[in-house]
Amino acid sequence: MISLPLLFLLLNLFSFTTAQQPYVGQSTTDCSVSDNSTSVLGYSCNGLNKTCLSYVIFRSTPPFTTVSSISSLFSVDPSLVSLTNQQAIIPITCSCSSNYSQSNLTYTIQQNDSYFFIANNTLQGLSTCQALEKQNNVSSQSLLPGMEIVVPVRCACPTAKQVREDGVKYLMSYNLVFGDTMDIISQRFGVNTSKTLEANQLSFENPRVFPFTTILIPLQNPPNSSLILPLPPPPPPPPQSVSPPLLSPDSGKSKKTWVYILAGVLGGALVLSVIGVVVFCMLKKESKSREEARNFDSFTSKKPPMSNQELDPLDGLSGMVVESLKVYKFHELQSATSDFNSSSSVGGSGYIGKINGDGAMIKKIEGNASEEINLLSKLNHFNIIRLSGFCLHEGDWYLVYEHASNGSLSDWIHTTKSLLSLSQKLQIALDIATGLNYLHNFVDPPYVHRDLNSNNVFLDIEFRAKIGNLGLARSTSEDFVLTRHVEGTRGYLAPEYLEHGLVSTKLDVYAFGVVLSEIVTGQEACELKKEIGEGNEIEEVLIRGRLLPEGLESYVVRLVVDCLQRDHLNRPSMDEIVLSVSKILTASKSWEESSY
Repeated sequence: MISLPLLFLLLNLFSFTTAQQPYVGQSTTDCSVSDNSTSVLGYSCNGLNKTCLSYVIFRSTPPFTTVSSISSLFSVDPSLVSLTNQQAIIPITCSCSSNYSQSNLTYTIQQNDSYFFIANNTLQGLSTCQALEKQNNVSSQSLLPGMEIVVPVRCACPTAKQVREDGVKYLMSYNLVFGDTMDIISQRFGVNTSKTLEANQLSFENPRVFPFTTILIPLQNPPNSSLILPLPPPPPPPPQSVSPPLLSPDSGKSKKTWVYILAGVLGGALVLSVIGVVVFCMLKKESKSREEARNFDSFTSKKPPMSNQELDPLDGLSGMVVESLKVYKFHELQSATSDFNSSSSVGGSGYIGKINGDGAMIKKIEGNASEEINLLSKLNHFNIIRLSGFCLHEGDWYLVYEHASNGSLSDWIHTTKSLLSLSQKLQIALDIATGLNYLHNFVDPPYVHRDLNSNNVFLDIEFRAKIGNLGLARSTSEDFVLTRHVEGTRGYLAPEYLEHGLVSTKLDVYAFGVVLSEIVTGQEACELKKEIGEGNEIEEVLIRGRLLPEGLESYVVRLVVDCLQRDHLNRPSMDEIVLSVSKILTASKSWEESSY
């Protein structure tokens, strides 16, 4: 007779050898989750054998677009890799390591890499940020270019039950895309849906899976490349931005001569003005001072008035700026705007006009605009409004930008029924994130916009987004700086900026979260803040009354919540946001195509 303790031990042992692997679910989106009940750290070693042949699906994306580059990434013989319809079937050796079933790769850290990026972009969900950090015992913040790390690829060996009862010889790690269901994937690979559900501890009552996560597909035979379906077409790349034409040597000289003449005349005029002011003050013996009120208007930009010591208003501009930008004559701008007629006015100090047949946005700035001009002149990105030139007239600056013909984003989303499709909205969100990522990571030194809002995002004729109004932008050569002068638009300002004057790139991340909320809900920032202040959960506010595909809804909500974290250190970086929005956009296009 078997004793009760022995029976209990045998039952536990039997349960372990027949148990399947838990589906990872949405835990991959939160790198702080370390509970392995959802297998974020890896599949458990419950296979009949501790080492086995397994397979993974990998989708061809730059820089891994050829059999050679893909086989090099996974350290396998190129002759063993089957690449069909931009998707590769790769054989790997799966083994137990520290209680987890995995196949280890060696990977060299690239610039701006993070565990999240490596797991979800480079490896397309075949690893997780949690498994990477545990495997290497180094934080994501400590990763440096050139450092080598071990990447644990998710795989598993068939259990005794799968081998003996179902004839399973291989478990394939399959990374889901939008539109995939357990039924569709099972049919594609000739597997009974119930067996696929069982292999991932799912059921017919709860079969829900999410894009960009992995499931295990039990196979009796090696996977056939003929079963691989074509990938949905990727979103079109942003058009190349057009740099302002360089001036010829002769025109440059004449332009510079004109500028010097103007500077001399204005300088002389300013000197006479200073003398006149002194005489006037001596006669009247009184002076008046006026404090400029802080301006939260999204288009009007106020600058401190010029000091009487500034004899040459062009002193603040570098020589390269003066030569690379067009210096307009005031009568050209008058002609372009019908003498700044109210019919061409937008946003208070902005005017729309035509110069040489091309649309232009002209913004009047009171005070010195040299800092803004110096910044804008060195930016060259499709998703940032391009500055083409400037004009100085009677102490006021007029900046001439490219014209985004569809106006501000605010005009298109704050309506009872937006004419923009879901994919258009997500493309706009991706454009904004890409533009901010350029400011944060590709400009030297990095810049923070500080006033991102839906009125400062403009749409061109193809509804591609361009970030404008960088008048409050400032460089952040350090991780953060402190300021006593808080500026920007109410409703978009991060808590640490309002309360402590803390300026970092995470300030723009918070504002992006607000703008994305507006895009998703159609509500203005002040309305959203009021609803949340009344006790409504932000998740409920985001999905209420809006048509988001079920498979995408949770990812959009998660992204917004992460961006709006009160602690700025818990917010994602802009490169991580670009990755997330890019994946969501690709999935939404597939959903829209399948719904026709």
